[in-house]
Amino acid sequence: MYDLIIIRYGEIGLKGDNINDFISQLVSNIKRATADLGDFEISTVYGRIFLYAESDKIEKIVGRLANVPGIISLSPAQRFRIGKKVAKFNEQDFEKLKDSVVELFKAEVKNYPTTFKVETTRADKSFPMESPEINRELGAEILRKIESNSVPLSVDVHQPEHLVEVEIRRGKVYLFLRREAGPGGLPVKSSGKALLLLSGGIDSPVAGWLGLKRGLSLSAVYFDSPPYTSERAKEKVIDLAKVLSRYGGEIKLHIPYFTEVQQEILKNCPSRYTVTIMRRMMIRIANRLAELNNELALVTGESLGQVASQTLEGLRSSDEVAEFPVLRPLITMDKNDIIASAKRIGTYEISIRPHEDCCTIFVPDNPATQPKLDTIHYGEEDLEIEELINRAVEKMEVITINEDAK
Repeated sequence: MYDLIIIRYGEIGLKGDNINDFISQLVSNIKRATADLGDFEISTVYGRIFLYAESDKIEKIVGRLANVPGIISLSPAQRFRIGKKVAKFNEQDFEKLKDSVVELFKAEVKNYPTTFKVETTRADKSFPMESPEINRELGAEILRKIESNSVPLSVDVHQPEHLVEVEIRRGKVYLFLRREAGPGGLPVKSSGKALLLLSGGIDSPVAGWLGLKRGLSLSAVYFDSPPYTSERAKEKVIDLAKVLSRYGGEIKLHIPYFTEVQQEILKNCPSRYTVTIMRRMMIRIANRLAELNNELALVTGESLGQVASQTLEGLRSSDEVAEFPVLRPLITMDKNDIIASAKRIGTYEISIRPHEDCCTIFVPDNPATQPKLDTIHYGEEDLEIEELINRAVEKMEVITINEDAK
């Protein structure tokens, strides 16, 4: 029944003189997400992107594009060609249009009794019929053809179970009954590059997804501490990165060797400050990687007050050593909201696998929740900070991940 997908974007439409750059990036991301399915024709008008495809590929493409940031909604649709001279659209043409609408309704609607409404958007004002007349005529035709088979069906103009939409644009009529939600936001790569501090927990993958929604292109860093952390813990993080790559394309996962850093902290630093100092070392290593990769920010999964290191004092101590802006998309979210988001994007079941990461081992019984900077500085005096960073990066593993929702 379908031969194209209508793709809608939201805030991209508010970008003024820069709108074409954002649309071009979104089109590029759409092509990337569907590349293995075929080379599809894509065209644009203000507020819409049209992707033309064979009917047997439409639903699979819709499933892919529902994960592409920048898309607010999309509809599998059917074209009804009018021709260049819209004013010559006649009664015979309208009868064919009625037949097309009825067939589409029959194909999409299977459960009765039900209600519906026809709604027309007449962007091409040269079309000889006005929207209320089109709605009335097409609605009456659906009732006539379907109720004639004793199928219980009625019109509800306020809260219909099915909305039959008609868009008239540039010599074509587009027919559709569904709007599938997309992530919204901005196209990935439209806001620059950032480095995600990715643990195996629930929070950081959600922070990464929110970063992708704001147009960031992400790489990631995971701090591995063998033998204290297992291969299973690393596999969990790789699987989380695979999920994120479905939304944002290729992700390079950097895995520095963090064991020696943690051992030196445990040996040389006050026990109450080990978590705070460990976090500062993570930020320092992330600084080095961001500089090497020409990234402009760090992204973390911190939520204010959730754990000892995420008090304002703890966040201040991390920011003191950060050489790049630290973006914290979850900072005001509570845990239930974060869990709901993790379930929605498909990372929750991976995150709750029972394999500890380096953030959850060696946690003291009474960690400092309001660490003082002068005390932290004193606690770090016996650390060879630059040497530890160098060795962690020298022993680093880098994995390129690109799942693209396949």
